[in-house]
Amino acid sequence: MAISDSPETIGITGTSTSSLTDSDLTHTLRRRPAAATTVPRDVADSVSKTEEDDSTLNDLVRDSGSDDSVTAKICEPGDNGRIGGSEASMDSVNAVQDNKGLGENDRGVDPSAAKFAYRPSVPAHRRVKESPLSSDAIFRQSHAGLFNLCIVVLVAVNSRLIIENLMKYGWLIKTGFWFSSRSLRDWPLLMCCLTLPIFPLAAFVVEKLALQKSISEPAVVSLHIIITTTSILYPVLVILRCDSAVLSGVTLMLFACIVWLKLVSYVHTNYDMRALGKSTEKGDAVPSSSNTDIPHNISLNSLAYFMVAPTLCYQTSYPRTVCVRKGWVFRQLVKLIIFTGLMGFIVEQYINPIVKNSQHPLKGNLLYAIERVLKLSVPNLYVWLCMFYCFFHLWLNILAELLCFGDREFYKDWWNAKTVEEYWRMWNMPVHKWMVRHIYFPCLRHGVPKGVAIVIAFLVSAVFHELCIAVPCHMFKLWAFIGIMLQVPLVLITNYLQDKFRNSMVGNMIFWFIFCILGQPMCLLLYYHDLMNRKGKAE
Repeated sequence: MAISDSPETIGITGTSTSSLTDSDLTHTLRRRPAAATTVPRDVADSVSKTEEDDSTLNDLVRDSGSDDSVTAKICEPGDNGRIGGSEASMDSVNAVQDNKGLGENDRGVDPSAAKFAYRPSVPAHRRVKESPLSSDAIFRQSHAGLFNLCIVVLVAVNSRLIIENLMKYGWLIKTGFWFSSRSLRDWPLLMCCLTLPIFPLAAFVVEKLALQKSISEPAVVSLHIIITTTSILYPVLVILRCDSAVLSGVTLMLFACIVWLKLVSYVHTNYDMRALGKSTEKGDAVPSSSNTDIPHNISLNSLAYFMVAPTLCYQTSYPRTVCVRKGWVFRQLVKLIIFTGLMGFIVEQYINPIVKNSQHPLKGNLLYAIERVLKLSVPNLYVWLCMFYCFFHLWLNILAELLCFGDREFYKDWWNAKTVEEYWRMWNMPVHKWMVRHIYFPCLRHGVPKGVAIVIAFLVSAVFHELCIAVPCHMFKLWAFIGIMLQVPLVLITNYLQDKFRNSMVGNMIFWFIFCILGQPMCLLLYYHDLMNRKGKAE
């Protein structure tokens, strides 16, 4: 309660409320403290608020008539079997008591409430209500407390597992985890990464010549095909010719793929703007959403900004923020360092020992393979979630803040995905926007059926997933390619189940099961054992 004493005890001391008449009660409820009484300001404000609430309660009681009329009005049934006028009266009384700080167990303490609202004849059950955890009401309830409980249990269980692991196996992280003498042998990969900006400069020169109409349109297309193809083949050849670390090769391939995607967007956008400009000159109708009022200007500054901006879709201007929040950037950098270290700890302390003590999932004992996959699924999920948080939330937001890049929708709530299709549309928004803009809708405009356009988009994604994994591992087993292409039937299956059950929980649980157990852990075991077999044969 906000104030332990009611206005009656403040204004009148030692007076029994039960012996007061209605007029005395009205006089008592409306009574104010004497002007000469010194009361602290916070207490006075609380008293004033309490007196206003009591005044409202007294008006409600006076309008209802005598005690009998109040009881009769409460007990009178309505047309639909509900309580007639009592519901509004009881709600008003309860609302006043709630404002006074009275809970469900404290309302009986207030004398006026006890006299007029808590008679034995007042119904205790006045409407149809569901239990909080029933199927019809569970999604209308707040589950913040249960969420906090899950966090506490998760922290406690994993803390025990970490302590048990350290006591049983000791500290397994090697000193050369972050940097070793072998890292110095990866200098060709570093030089290759530093020379990648040559390809955007070449594309800029070609676009400048095309704007000046110095070369024909077929020549522009041919030159861009050569530039974009070379930008992806050059890093592949460097990695295959060097005995580099897998992590260094994956990093270089990711940079190369990003450069290739940005170059395709840059070339495709400028080609489309030239086509729209020609249509405007001919007097053809152009949609208003095409931004034909923006001049087709080839600027090196805009290209440089696009190459470092956290987006894969080129445009001449982007929504920008006003300033850089330096303190915010520092906090995100600290989080990035912490979660990166956590990923390294989980990989070295948990995933590596599990994988090393496993067999090939397609060649060994089936039950043993299932046990290894299930044991690997939890730490693999933790690493994947940390990776997502570090890259898509922390790093891309840091980069956007430093560049004042305004559109920071790098992901949506993919964890609520009801189907595999929803997951792929929400978890990686830069790639999704690129696919929709440069693959999916161009296919539809050229008469390609919708289903075939979706398959083409997954095919492009599968090729780049295979490149980013197979090239650094120096082997092409096509596990990543097959895993991505299997998403197409999974899309159809999960869409069918969603339409059949009409329940978001079913689709979401199927998505998490496929994602956590049948997907990444299996691919990790397959690539690890194939990589170990390749190294064994080489030795």
